[in-house]
Amino acid sequence: MPRQTLRILDANCNRIGEGLRFLEDIARFLVNDAGVSHKLKAMRHNLVKSLTKFGAAMLSERDSEADVGFGTQLSQRQDLPSLVTANAKRVEEALRVVEELAKLPDLNVTLHSNDFEQARFNLYSLEKELLSKLMRWQRIKQLTGLYVIIDTQILELKDAIGAASKAISGGAKVIQLRDKQNGKGELLVIAKQLKDICYKSSALFIVNDYLDIALASEADGVHVGQEDLPLSVIRNELQVDKIIGISTKTLAQAQKAEAEGADYIAIGSIFSSPTKVNAMVVGLEHLRQVRKSVSIPIVAIGGISKKNIGEVMAAGADSAAVISAVLVQKDMESATRQLVKEIEEKTKSRK
Repeated sequence: MPRQTLRILDANCNRIGEGLRFLEDIARFLVNDAGVSHKLKAMRHNLVKSLTKFGAAMLSERDSEADVGFGTQLSQRQDLPSLVTANAKRVEEALRVVEELAKLPDLNVTLHSNDFEQARFNLYSLEKELLSKLMRWQRIKQLTGLYVIIDTQILELKDAIGAASKAISGGAKVIQLRDKQNGKGELLVIAKQLKDICYKSSALFIVNDYLDIALASEADGVHVGQEDLPLSVIRNELQVDKIIGISTKTLAQAQKAEAEGADYIAIGSIFSSPTKVNAMVVGLEHLRQVRKSVSIPIVAIGGISKKNIGEVMAAGADSAAVISAVLVQKDMESATRQLVKEIEEKTKSRK
């Protein structure tokens, strides 16, 4: 067999093994997805095992120092999705090279071109699945700090954009649109505008209750109550990179939500709330108990203000949701900034 062919096989065997190992570790240690991790691991083992039939011969022809391609690749990638895409493409390209080489008379007895073609198409699907789950994982990690609910029962729908802009300028990390009174057509227009504002500011945009509005506006996720669609139904309809939150009042509901795949839970009402006067108050001790029982992010809600938001964060909340503490204030941006300051100070003291 020509030594040049062995060098090509060696280089692409390395690319396949290294690239798949990177993707496998992302699936295993970051996304915590056993299924995707196992598929990538099995693919890596099978492909490398097939190629290492030429192991000694390939190794004898390796000449890294004289490789004219060494040091010529410049990477500007600084985020995980870009790295996942780059490594997947690297493996896919290597598989195509080996797929073509395997058609040569010197190799087609030992290597089967169809095996590498099938692996390449399998990786296309795994790349999409892993990338979507990584983006969802990143969204979940953003569920920190102040979560501002734009409630149109307090604001006119036309004022929602201004309120959200002021809240984001003040440091809010998450914006939720809650509406119980307007038509879906009007609501969708506002939802799309809110999505654009949040996207430009790297804030999360969540739609309350309405899965159809969340889908149509390309929101980052949807938040539902105990009487809304089951989580399994929502997950089947919602893109895999989007997040789902659900309101809970009991420890059993919180544990069930985590078991059924919720990305975060809301707990409330922590204190008596001016916007929901009949809401059941669960208190800080309940928040502490739930924190010990679930591992997904917790958003505390209900009666939270500048005076008590520090207590809420100290009790274990990852994020604090507010309505009146921002929306009924004369200076919404300043009110938001003060709440964010309280959260940051309490978060620092917890470390």
